[in-house]
Amino acid sequence: MNPGQLVDLYEIQKLKARYFRLMDTKQWEAWRDLFTDDMELYLENSSVPESHPDKLTVHHGHMPEIEFVDADTATGIWAMFDWVDDPGRHGAWQGYGHYHERYVRCPDGRWRIASVRLTRLRVNSVPPRPSDARTGLDPGQLRASQPERGGDDRGGA
Repeated sequence: MNPGQLVDLYEIQKLKARYFRLMDTKQWEAWRDLFTDDMELYLENSSVPESHPDKLTVHHGHMPEIEFVDADTATGIWAMFDWVDDPGRHGAWQGYGHYHERYVRCPDGRWRIASVRLTRLRVNSVPPRPSDARTGLDPGQLRASQPERGGDDRGGA
C-alpha cells in the first residue's frame, strides 16, 4: 500500500464512522451527502427502514477489510452490530452481520458510498424498553460535531 492509499484508507474509515454516527443521531441531510447520487442498496431479508421520531438506533462497524480497485474505487467489508428500538413497529432487535460496500472518489475529491449490501448472520428480538439515559444533541453539540465546510476534518485552520 502506498502513502496515498493510506490517506484514502483513513478517509474511507472516517466516511463509514460518519455513516453510523449521522444515522444514529438522525442527521439525515448530512447522512445523504455520504452517498453517490446513483447509490445501490440491497438489504438481505429486510425492507428499507422507516424513520420514526421515537426510534432509537445504535450501530457499530468493526474490522474493516478495505481493498483498492483503482485510484478512485475501493471495496470494503465491515462486521456490524446494531440495536434498533422501534416503537412504530412495536419491537426491538439486535442484529449481527456484514456490510459489503463499494466506495468511489467523487469529482469534489471526497470518497462516498456507491453501493451497500447488508447481510445478516443473526437477528434477535429483544423486549423494547426506554433507555436509562436517553440523551439528545442540542444545536451547539451538533455544530461542534460537524467539520467546517471548506476546511478539512483535522481540526486545523
